[in-house]
Amino acid sequence: MDLDRLKTTDDLDVSGKRVLVRADLNVPVRNGEVTDATRLERVLPGLTDLARRGARVVVISHFGRPKGAPDPEFSLRPVAHRLSKLLGRPVSFAPDCIGEVAEKVVASLTPGDIAVLENLRFHKGEETNDPAFARALAKLGDIFVGDAFSTAHRAHASTDAITRLLPSYAGPLLMEEVAALRSVLEKPRRPVAAVVGGAKVSTKISVLTNLIGKVDKLIIGGGMANTFLLAQGVDVGKSLAEPDLAETARQIMHAAKVRNCEVVLPADAVVAAKFEAGAPSRICPVLDVPVDQMILDVGPKAVAHYTGLLCSCRTLLWNGPLGAFEVPPFGEGTFQLARAAAAATEAGKLISVAGGGDTVAALNQAGVTDKLTYVSTAGGAFLEWLEGRALPGVAALARAV
Repeated sequence: MDLDRLKTTDDLDVSGKRVLVRADLNVPVRNGEVTDATRLERVLPGLTDLARRGARVVVISHFGRPKGAPDPEFSLRPVAHRLSKLLGRPVSFAPDCIGEVAEKVVASLTPGDIAVLENLRFHKGEETNDPAFARALAKLGDIFVGDAFSTAHRAHASTDAITRLLPSYAGPLLMEEVAALRSVLEKPRRPVAAVVGGAKVSTKISVLTNLIGKVDKLIIGGGMANTFLLAQGVDVGKSLAEPDLAETARQIMHAAKVRNCEVVLPADAVVAAKFEAGAPSRICPVLDVPVDQMILDVGPKAVAHYTGLLCSCRTLLWNGPLGAFEVPPFGEGTFQLARAAAAATEAGKLISVAGGGDTVAALNQAGVTDKLTYVSTAGGAFLEWLEGRALPGVAALARAV
């Protein structure tokens, strides 16, 4: 995947052209109303720029999992309505993404107009990367722009097959995501620290294995840290852990040592007998976790240690919380470290890139999302990039000529 081959529409004359933009409009909707428009807000600048340059902008996206057939519950109509409000201009909507209905809406567009087509996943051909479905989509555009990094880990008709049929370009949001990840993984300012948290080691073995060859400090948090503590012979009481992966954890630590990557685990923790809001809790060294208690957050000594590490580093990659942040008071460790990362970033001392659904939620709760260098809205694609895997949707754009 030669990322230097990615090209944009910046120097392209798009006036009057039908520009088919693969965006990610998969946002939460409740009772016909969008409840979180973050992804829509991220795609606005790219759409606005194309419209300003006289393109006839045709937006395509998936929404939910409708199982390859039309389902009113998964219609993009309310999303198109919210997009129109955010843009401050009318947005046409086509009740299908291919065929005569879609063709009629696209044909009615004048330069500078924007339309949203119905959910791609109302057709089975989308997820099967069907060439015939891709051809039906390609009929609606003169140029294709892939601007949905968050779906780039899937080889679907709208991310892969279509790039073989139309002149294809990378959109500004996708380029932002790629540039941010390259900045921390390819030629970062060193030293580099990575915070990798979450519940289970089993979901992030590939991430850890890849990162130990790229970062200088690897801070492991969440339930994952408990498995690593177990691997060192520490009794973690009733804490969430994966004893059958203790040997894997030992292998990762050994490989990290060989690569001069320091694996960092908490020295103390916040423990409680119950995992529920407001449960009585206390701080104790990880070596003294009571047998009837569970680790639910990192303690103040761990936070102080991690903060010190960040102050000595110039680049930070963050994926996953340090504790059970969704349930108070077990988010304080994550929030305190997030604020420290934000302060170092604002002071110009740290380049900070974060991503993953839980990570973004935690940063939002900490009130620092807009203070880091870059926060990715991608989930699975962000994780697969951290694993060192080529993303089909990005590879297709890099391959396109």
